[in-house]
This record gives sequence, structure tokens and C-alpha cells, in this order.
Amino acid sequence: MAAVAAASHVGGRQFLGRMWTKAFSIPCRHHKQKKKWAATRPKISAKRLALQNFDMNYSMQFGSLWPSIRVSLLSEKKYGALFNNFSNIEQITQELECLNAVDFILESQKVVQDLNPAAGHQDSESAVSTGPLAVPAKSQAQPPPSLSTLISPNIKCYTFPKGDISLFPPARPDTIGILGYYLLDAASVLPVLALNVQPGDFILDLCAAPGGKTLALLQTGCCRELAANDVSISRTGRLNRVLHSYIPPNVYDIVRITSGDGRKWGDLEANTYDRVLVDVPCTTDRHSVMEEDDNIFKSMRKGERQMLPMLQLELLVSGVLAAKPGGEVVYSTCSLSQLQNEYVVERAVELLNIQYNIEVRVEDLSIFRRLFQDTFTFFPNCRLGELVVPHLSSNFGPMYFCKLHRLG
Repeated sequence: MAAVAAASHVGGRQFLGRMWTKAFSIPCRHHKQKKKWAATRPKISAKRLALQNFDMNYSMQFGSLWPSIRVSLLSEKKYGALFNNFSNIEQITQELECLNAVDFILESQKVVQDLNPAAGHQDSESAVSTGPLAVPAKSQAQPPPSLSTLISPNIKCYTFPKGDISLFPPARPDTIGILGYYLLDAASVLPVLALNVQPGDFILDLCAAPGGKTLALLQTGCCRELAANDVSISRTGRLNRVLHSYIPPNVYDIVRITSGDGRKWGDLEANTYDRVLVDVPCTTDRHSVMEEDDNIFKSMRKGERQMLPMLQLELLVSGVLAAKPGGEVVYSTCSLSQLQNEYVVERAVELLNIQYNIEVRVEDLSIFRRLFQDTFTFFPNCRLGELVVPHLSSNFGPMYFCKLHRLG
């Protein structure tokens, strides 16, 4: 009996011990469950992070305009059809006009005819400080300019009127496989127009892929030679495919495609080009709030995003150095950010003067607001350059562009 009692006592202690352990293991198990929940809970998306960033910064930059811009950024963007002059011109013109689309560049001719000296005087502004330098004042009253003296020639881009959200059908190849038009954000044609390419110009497109602006440059018919560069080999592959789909072999012969670091171009080919387009990598604002793929607001790309203004500055300086004295450079982004737009231009002007003893004049592009006000919505308060902002009635952009004239 004693043995039985002892065994019973030991068994009871073991039972109580198991119950004690079980009781106190419950919180531990619960704690582990909480840790597991915390580790697997959904992280904030890159799109959401981008929108939070824009809400914080752009609400201060644009004030009461930001809610409208924000809604437009989050809505389907509008496209234009860049006309391919190497295709069947008559057939493609008829197709686009049957869609009730119009060439917004041709339409701007009417605005030029209406320009007068008083209108030019209204847009004149005092000099803008850029640190130790001053950007010259915007032009005073002048006679109405000719369109050919303002923008690159021969480029045609069809758009639907404001408020019309119709879509262009995909272009079809003609009998020799050439496509009739290239679909793109019509605002991205503006930097090419601002470059004002002239016959016989030697052109550099420093950050060329995916190819819309390169194709627009070739539409001018003025390029003696076009150097199209992009640091990414995969992106230059895409650029190659675009050009092969739109231009004939004899035109392709004047194009030199490279995959190099654009920041080194000013050293590699200094004082070489008549015109340089510097369409830099940026936060690509519309993409950032609409797409997760390749979104620069992903956590793994935080360092890359923070270094963007420095990269943009280096590319712009390199582009100016690659231009001949007297040459012209257009800097552009598809971002609304002042930090990536005006501030980069200001810093580049300072740096070129201090470090390279090169004087650069920032050109007045306010005429673009009047020329294309029926197609795009422009932000009225850019200190340097011009900015197309998204608007539901004409949902193009964002597109910032600024023209620099190298004086020495």
C-alpha cells in the first residue's frame, strides 16, 4: 500500500507538473503567435508609400492645386500619337483624322498668329537668383515669333481634345513593316520641341531609352548624326527594337546606340554636340502611384531614390560639357518635384560656373504655355523651365523641361 501511495504521489506530482508547465506555456505560445503575426503582416506597398511621400511634399509645393493633380495622377493617363514621317503619310493622316484627333503642334500655329508684343510683355519677369549667378530675366516685349524659330520642325503629334478620353488603337505595320505612329504621353514631345533641332545638327540623347524622344528627334529630319545612349543594356535593346519598328535602314544608319554611363559623357566627348537632350531618371511620379513593378519607392531602392538629385545633377553637367560652346541642352523629368527639377538646374548652373568656368543661360520657355495651353495644363509658378501637370481634362504629364544655352 505504501508503494502504491508513493507511486500515486509521484504520479500526482508529475501530473501537476505537467499542468503547471502547460498553464505557463500558454502565454509563451501566445507570445510566439503574436511575433509570428507581426512578422507576416502585410507591408505598406510601394504605391502607397509614394502617395504618402507626394501628399507630404507636393501639398506644400502646389497648395490648393494638389488635390486636383493628385486625383489626376491616380487616374488613367492620356496618350498622344507621335506621327511617323517615314510611314505612309497620307494613309496614317487619314486614319488619325477619322478618329477626330488633331495635331496639337500644327494647331499651335493659330496661337503664333495671335501673339502680339503686349502678350509677350505680360510674361516678362525679373532675374531669378541661382546662388552666385543670376538667370537672365525673361524676354521683354518682342514681335510675334515664327513657329520655325521656336521649336524643332516636322514633328507631328495627334491628341484628342480636352475632356475627350478616347484611346488610340495600336498602330499597324505597313507593307514594309513600318508602324505609322508611336503612342506616348504627348507632353514628352515638348522637351524635343524645346531643343529646336536645326538642319545638320549633331545630337546627343543622353538617357535615350525606351525611345519615344529619340524617335521624335529623328522625325525632324534634321539630324546629321544622333547618338542615343542609355546606361542599361536591356533598355538599349528595347530602344533598338523601337527604332527598327519605325525607321527605315537608311535613317537608322545615322543613329549610334551605346550603353554607357551618361555621367562620363562630358569627359569622353566634350565640346562635341550642337544639341543635347538630358531626360534623366527620376521618381516617375505617375508610375510610382500606379504600378508596383519597378517602383522606385520599394524599400530596397530607398538609397537609389535618395541619390536621384545627385545623379540628375551629374547627368545634366555632363550633358552641358558634351555640348559645343554655343550649343543648347534641354533637361527634362517626368516628376513634379522641385528637388529634381528647378533645384537641379540651379545647382548645375552654379557648378558649371565655379568648377568649369562655363557660363550657362537658362532660356525663357514661357511661350510654350501660350502655344500649347489648349492641349496641356501648365503650372504657372515655375521659377525655371516649364512644368506640365496632370489634369483630368487633359491628363498628360507630369513633364518638366528646361532649356540651357552654353555660352562658353
